[in-house]
Amino acid sequence: MSSDQAQPLQGYTVVITRAREQQSEGRRLLQSLGAKVLDLPALEIGPPDSWAPLDDALGDLENFHWLIVSSANGVEAVESRLQLRGQGLMQRPESLKIAAVGRKTAQRLEELGAPADFVPPTFVADSLIDHFPTSGWGLRILLPRVQSGGRTLLAEAFGEAGSRVVEVAAYESRCPTSIPADTLEALEKGEVDVISFSSGKTVTHTVQLLEKTLGNTCTDQLFNKPAVVSIGPQTSQRCRELLGRVDQEAAPHDLEGLVQACVQAMQRGR
Repeated sequence: MSSDQAQPLQGYTVVITRAREQQSEGRRLLQSLGAKVLDLPALEIGPPDSWAPLDDALGDLENFHWLIVSSANGVEAVESRLQLRGQGLMQRPESLKIAAVGRKTAQRLEELGAPADFVPPTFVADSLIDHFPTSGWGLRILLPRVQSGGRTLLAEAFGEAGSRVVEVAAYESRCPTSIPADTLEALEKGEVDVISFSSGKTVTHTVQLLEKTLGNTCTDQLFNKPAVVSIGPQTSQRCRELLGRVDQEAAPHDLEGLVQACVQAMQRGR
């Protein structure tokens, strides 16, 4: 295998916008393919405004049929609050099943000794709804999620199917206050080849940060050169709304797929 094949991103600069706590794996994967990686953490993961709704729901777990988690952040929040009760997902009621959206979500459950009972074939909420293993009628479902900005698709779909869905804030993803200086300089000089987005919020927050730092007219100019790469359909929609385009969408819709989409975007541009 030639070095060009082994390192298809050699000579390219890629910006990653994942939460600061989640950037290390993306950086490692991209660097293994030869990329120069710059950080633009566009999310800060923290607690919700109140733990009370989640704590109340977790105190009633035996009365739920399903727990549906759509991110590793949601898994961490649930596990940490259960641990405060001297419990954990491994010790959940036998009657409670777990559905997980996404490879990383399912992997984190495995690590906690609480493997998911159902993982949809593709890593988006729509796939979970389409392939759910049982009728929703009469089910009581707990849906921990991000406090603001997340989709309500799951709750709406299961509600229409006759489920009683309890949605609770398990964490919040807020906008950071600044952009790393080296990343900002590279964007201003047109030295960035790819900018990758892992959620709709990372798109929104990136635009907010750039406009706050450089002014409202900066976005179009800064995004003239870089390929815009998205992790999935909802993120792509936000890219089109705020940036006017998306050049490549990940398939599968996870971190590994996002990295490969960066490669595909550069190969298309050669």
